[in-house]
Amino acid sequence: MDAALSQIIDRVRDSAARQAPLCIRGGGTKDFHGLGAPRHAGEPLDMRPLAGIVSYEPSELVVTALAGTPLAELEALLARHGQCLAFEPPRFAAGGTVGGMVAAGLSGPARASVGAVRDFVLGVEIINGRGELLRFGGQVMKNVAGYDVSRLMAGSWGQLGVITEVSLKVLPVAPAEATLRFDCGQAEALKMLHAWGGQPLPLNASCWLEEGGAGQLYVRLRGARAAVEAACRDMGGEPQDAPNVADDWQACRDQRLPWFAARPADQALWRLSLPQTAPVLPLPAGVAAPLIEWQGGLRWLQAPMHHREALRTLALQVGGSASCFIAAGADGMGDKGIFDANSGALATIHRRLKQAFDPAAILNPGRLL
Repeated sequence: MDAALSQIIDRVRDSAARQAPLCIRGGGTKDFHGLGAPRHAGEPLDMRPLAGIVSYEPSELVVTALAGTPLAELEALLARHGQCLAFEPPRFAAGGTVGGMVAAGLSGPARASVGAVRDFVLGVEIINGRGELLRFGGQVMKNVAGYDVSRLMAGSWGQLGVITEVSLKVLPVAPAEATLRFDCGQAEALKMLHAWGGQPLPLNASCWLEEGGAGQLYVRLRGARAAVEAACRDMGGEPQDAPNVADDWQACRDQRLPWFAARPADQALWRLSLPQTAPVLPLPAGVAAPLIEWQGGLRWLQAPMHHREALRTLALQVGGSASCFIAAGADGMGDKGIFDANSGALATIHRRLKQAFDPAAILNPGRLL
């Protein structure tokens, strides 16, 4: 067994015996997100020594990496072979790791078209709260049978186990790409996105926002060259040919657009996950129009913390959920986000899973639940 892995197992077993909480940490790029316990509660467990690519089969579209492997290193390797992580994991600072990417379960602009992080997880190796090394799934989809624990780890924020190794499905980089801009209001943008969603178009990502009081919808197309060119002719809009278009989509992915940077210190950044068909929401007075991604399914809002219940109610009414992504006064690295369990039944499932995987509750206490 690798020395770094052995040391981590010993740390978890020792902490379980002492019932001493552990704060699992990779690059620390998402330290701003969490609820319930003081930030960094517990003894730090640094996963970065457990790094490296275990195996990579470009022809099989599968890569296996240790949890502490820098995300940038993995993506550079894939790029050399014309492949990528299609779900576009966001990074809010340099130094993000593969384990942290899976544990956070966050996806970028292409999520609505290609799927989420969990859809690309084929297998994981974890250390549970008892210090037991467990492996789930494998390197092909058919290895998964029964309860899919591998995908359960995506978005668990380290509450269910210390992720030590991950096998991921990767995809070839699309041969063609184009971005179109449409000047339109929010309601019209949603109407167009809903209509396009029912057509065989290579729609990969979308972003609507208000700039200077006017609404603009950006649509990214990816796929076969003939399909992208045909879609550009049929959809209309203004082609965006500037050399920085790709950088703008990365800025959207990483929340570096001017819209995010302009958030006042006294307002929180709220994340509303809604059905794509949800209409324009009647927001509380004084709350500006959202930034909309995922063909209408993800809506970012800037609003004071006292609007929490109003936003949560609005989201629930259309079948979605609302959470505080960055609390008021935080700069992206200095405060806690707020998660909501939409029902008592869901909260009960969370507690039972936590009890099964981490009975002493030593792993990332308060990070999610």
